Amino acid sequence: MTTEITRVSAGSADASAGPRSNAPRTHAARTKRRPLTAVDIIQRTFGYVLIVLLVLFCLVPFAWVVLSSIDGNAGPNVQLPAFSFDNFVRFFTDEGTPRLLLNSLIIGVCGTALNLALGLAGGYALARFEFKGRRAFMFGILLIRVIPAPATIVALYLIMVNLQLANSLVGLILVEAVLQLPITLWLLKGTIGAVPIELEEAAWVDGNSRIQAIRRIVLPLVGPGLGAAAMLTFMSIWGDFLTPLVMLQSQDLYPLSIGLFRAFSEHNQVDWGLLAASAIVYVVPPAILYIFVRKHLLRSSLGGAVKG
Repeated sequence: MTTEITRVSAGSADASAGPRSNAPRTHAARTKRRPLTAVDIIQRTFGYVLIVLLVLFCLVPFAWVVLSSIDGNAGPNVQLPAFSFDNFVRFFTDEGTPRLLLNSLIIGVCGTALNLALGLAGGYALARFEFKGRRAFMFGILLIRVIPAPATIVALYLIMVNLQLANSLVGLILVEAVLQLPITLWLLKGTIGAVPIELEEAAWVDGNSRIQAIRRIVLPLVGPGLGAAAMLTFMSIWGDFLTPLVMLQSQDLYPLSIGLFRAFSEHNQVDWGLLAASAIVYVVPPAILYIFVRKHLLRSSLGGAVKG
């Protein structure tokens, strides 16, 4: 009797163990990839070809700029360069091109600084003060950004003429700073609003004025927001073409963006090497700013302030 029970138990144990031992095989069989059909191969091939074409479409123009900038015999086609840095030497020793770069730097740096100063003051007011119509005011500012630039450029030019600031770097800097102000206001309003008001109140209790509290408490904590706003503003001003084209008439005041256009359009024979070298120099300042600001964007702005 005991032997039969033992056999039955052993048999049942084997029966229960059987499916479990086969479970990995069944799972492996289910996860086994099905063979590719002709349709699958065609779809994958088409996808890879499309990706390669898109990559070439993006890289070939930049490759032409890089290769032509160091080619003493540069032309309109991509070719192996005859290595020479004469194009860059001519860019910095030519009579007009260094002035174009200097004008661009003056417009970009001054416009960004003015934009950040106005944006910080306006963003702080929008984040800390409650007043009637604030929400409508915020959306009204954003609506200004939605309007295409060509629709307002003539009105801005007439305003600068009436202020006697037309055809001047000062007038162009004012226009560029104001045009980029809506994005800066929205960005800094959110960044300053994330700073706990209790930190400022503690500074007030310690005898600091509001301005001192902003300088000692708010500014260090909104550094990443200021960096992002500076990067966006500078890149927008640096790459703007329409505004300086309309606001400036003197060639001595033109930025590098207008200089590139004139070098390509006003001469029967284009100096491709100098044009490519100018394009490389034109890319360098925004790239340097991005590398510098990127380090600050990765830092935590409030982690150490509210902890504990």
